[in-house]
Amino acid sequence: MRKSDFAIWVFVMLAFVAAGTSVINATRSQSATAENSEIYRHLDLFGDVLERVRSDYVETPDDSQLIESAINGMLSGLDPHSSYLNPKHFRDMQVQTRGEFGGLGIEVTMEDGIVKVVAPIENTPAEKAGLLTGDLITHLDGVSIQGLTLEQAVEKMRGPVDSAITLTVLRSNTEPFDVKIVRDVIRINPVRANLEGDDVGYIRVKTFSEQTYDELKSAIQRLKKEAGSKLKGYIIDLRNNPGGLLDQAISVSDAFLERGAIVLTRGRNANETQRSNARPGDLVNNKKMIVLINGGSASASEIVAGALQDHKRATVIGTRSFGKGSVQTIIPLGSNGAIRLTTARYYTPSGRSIQAKGIEPDFVVEQKLPEDLQKAAKSTKPRGEASLRGHLKNGDGEKSGSLAYVPKEKEKDTQLQYALNVLRGTLPTEQKKVEVHDKPGVSAH
Repeated sequence: MRKSDFAIWVFVMLAFVAAGTSVINATRSQSATAENSEIYRHLDLFGDVLERVRSDYVETPDDSQLIESAINGMLSGLDPHSSYLNPKHFRDMQVQTRGEFGGLGIEVTMEDGIVKVVAPIENTPAEKAGLLTGDLITHLDGVSIQGLTLEQAVEKMRGPVDSAITLTVLRSNTEPFDVKIVRDVIRINPVRANLEGDDVGYIRVKTFSEQTYDELKSAIQRLKKEAGSKLKGYIIDLRNNPGGLLDQAISVSDAFLERGAIVLTRGRNANETQRSNARPGDLVNNKKMIVLINGGSASASEIVAGALQDHKRATVIGTRSFGKGSVQTIIPLGSNGAIRLTTARYYTPSGRSIQAKGIEPDFVVEQKLPEDLQKAAKSTKPRGEASLRGHLKNGDGEKSGSLAYVPKEKEKDTQLQYALNVLRGTLPTEQKKVEVHDKPGVSAH
């Protein structure tokens, strides 16, 4: 391809990416024409830079990689949750939402060029290796991840089953240390349920994948059969649930509501506002409910907690949620993969925005930290959506996240024990926002 032809191709392709399929024509207003002229001036600048890189860079660059990196840079510059998915990453994402994929078993995000652990997935190699929410991953097999996109870093962490990878981890107030993890097939059962004693149904919702609602429905039926008339109520545990599919969050909320709004989504334009409503039918027959949240509860889990709280259908216990109040739409690009684009903000039924604020529990109950984490908790500020660089702003009321630690031993789980006591009638539920602090805590989401 001649240089002039390549420049024309780049110009046309980037114009499509940046401006969609719109065409400037004579009927547009003068201001619109000026705005689009500015867009094309910058695209022309990009074409000049790209051509200079192709001709003068010390090594011959890969043209497709240059374009992919440029698109990814454009999207990641919008907010922390928009990104480009090349065809392979798009396929991987589709597999993951179906509930099975290969890898280490960690939910991650990226902040300041470093991969941050949102939460290790239960019973996966990452959890067994001791990774914690808030850990920073700086190197993979001794190679720095600085300069990689989140998708590129995730790709390197995936690999054949039984192959090993060494992560260099930075934890608050500790020296960097290496963790060797053997990859495995990660099968996510999104719902785990059991009886606590013989009178409380405990349901842990770990993620919102395609199977979540169906698994929830089955779990409720099983608990009803096991407990019979002794069942006093249910605990829905959404702690460290990073979210997932919006339609599943709506279905899970609908499972416990008879009527009314579940979530409101508002895009850039007024005509893009949508409201999702509950349909008659409560799977638990109006039994008492507790919802547990913490600093690792984000996105879809915040939709569920907010809906049940606004309708006074459940008492929310724990600590402030993460505060990810934006909706990402996956837009396929044919054979070229897809883009994950932030297209709307979501609001609870009462109109509360969760973005960079989170859900405030009715009862603030913080976990008691083990001694090795107490020092880090005292010296680290709480983290949440509001602390992510480039996050969507939400006025002056932004608030940081909260503690995201959950002990493995149920008897040491302060929040769970508090919820059990509330359901069994040994604690008052009338007084709002009772604070039960064991130790000051922070989120490391």
